[in-house]
Amino acid sequence: MPGVIETDAHESDRWVQHFARRGYPRARRLASGMEGTVYRLQDGIVAKVWAGRTPEDFGLTRRLYADIAEHPLPFGTPEILDAEECDGVLVSYERELGGRPLRSGADGDSPARDLPRRETDALLTVLRALACVPGSEAMRRLVVQGDDRPLWQGHSRFPDALAALVERAAGRNGDALGARVPGLADIVARTAASLRALPDRADSVIHGDLVPQNLHVDEAGRPVAVLDFGFCTTAGDPAFEAAVTAAVWDMYGPHAAHHTAELSRLFARELGHAEEVLALYRRAYALITYDLFGMGPHDGHFRWCATQLR
Repeated sequence: MPGVIETDAHESDRWVQHFARRGYPRARRLASGMEGTVYRLQDGIVAKVWAGRTPEDFGLTRRLYADIAEHPLPFGTPEILDAEECDGVLVSYERELGGRPLRSGADGDSPARDLPRRETDALLTVLRALACVPGSEAMRRLVVQGDDRPLWQGHSRFPDALAALVERAAGRNGDALGARVPGLADIVARTAASLRALPDRADSVIHGDLVPQNLHVDEAGRPVAVLDFGFCTTAGDPAFEAAVTAAVWDMYGPHAAHHTAELSRLFARELGHAEEVLALYRRAYALITYDLFGMGPHDGHFRWCATQLR
């Protein structure tokens, strides 16, 4: 869940008190992100206080998790135990997934120039496993963060749906992006046309936000859990998942560009994705997410997207 959305101590205390009244006196806040704030209630159970998610559309998320759970994976994925509405806010109760984040902001230094083998092996394990989970109707009905309709609405192919989203997203705040990216209109047109020219591929579940914090590992470095589906989750080409993962694994470190190139070569070699397709999907990702966190010169994600497009 990129970005912190809840830092107010009073708000946190409110939910701790709420969970205490529900029979969880030891509740404590664990982490916050774009989708909401997570609290540990007791051993094995956590609660997620969702931001901007209505109870009406949460049934789709539950079906997404159930569709994924139908297929054996070498790691855990979210499981909803219960859900409630409290003063218009959605709260879900879930199994706590094990392990620890593969890397977190608390780890100190940015990753070394050459990523350790345990990281690349973990990524390959996760990408191969998710590519074996076929796309479902629930996945196709999901809305990508920042958009106003299900990604697949009106489309029967992922590349066509993504091309339409690229065009919509560029129209949201294109003036701000165009000020940083010369020739933006031509870039958008060429990206959309290239997406529509891609051949058909079997669709699988796309997580869309495989950053180190969302991949939990055991002491040996093996993946034991993948968290936080929802930011850019859909059904689609596994190459899109690989491209986005290569791009976001290290976005701001001193070796970020090297890591993206290193992972792209690895995923092309080991997973059979064409490097030019990975590059195309990275451009598409920049165009559909550039304005989700801010559009000023101080917003790191906006600057990163502009750099990708330039």
